[in-house]
Amino acid sequence: MPNHSMISTGGGLALALVGLASPAHADALSEAAGQYRIEPSSHIGFHIGEVGGNGGITGDFGKFHGTFRIDAHDFERSSVQFELMPASVSTGEARIDKFLRSDAVFNADAYPEIRFRSTKVTRTGDDTARIEGQLTARGKTHPAEFTATVGERTGRSITFHVQGSVQRSAYGMDAGTPLYFDMVDFDIQLNGSRN
Repeated sequence: MPNHSMISTGGGLALALVGLASPAHADALSEAAGQYRIEPSSHIGFHIGEVGGNGGITGDFGKFHGTFRIDAHDFERSSVQFELMPASVSTGEARIDKFLRSDAVFNADAYPEIRFRSTKVTRTGDDTARIEGQLTARGKTHPAEFTATVGERTGRSITFHVQGSVQRSAYGMDAGTPLYFDMVDFDIQLNGSRN
């Protein structure tokens, strides 16, 4: 599996540190340091393309939780933990939702969580970073990589945009190929509130 993944979710949190770590934002970084929880108002969206470009499958996950810690002195030491519940997948079509939850794809009954843990963050710009970590789904763990961009910041909250792709066959979720692409593209907005 390529080093691309979703729930690089988590890595985007570390990115908040990266963007704030530039000299122009040193004070903002100090103010933002601390422990945060990922708010239910976040959006975890995904898309699986279809051969021929005929639409594919687009959806999101309604249940997830996680925390992240921002280290003001060394953002590379910040940490992210994120879990989502595949049983909460929603595409707007009950038949597709049922199939995705089944043992052909997520096997949500046997594996009720998908987990991401960040391991490294590399600054790529003033407010962007590459986030690496470990993604676990269906009992399999592989390296995952995301890009993240810092969004709005207030005294007690941070919003950031996270994108990445996951090769679903690496996790035993290759049902529907080759009609549907093997790569799942994630588009995530994470809202964090300081504890």
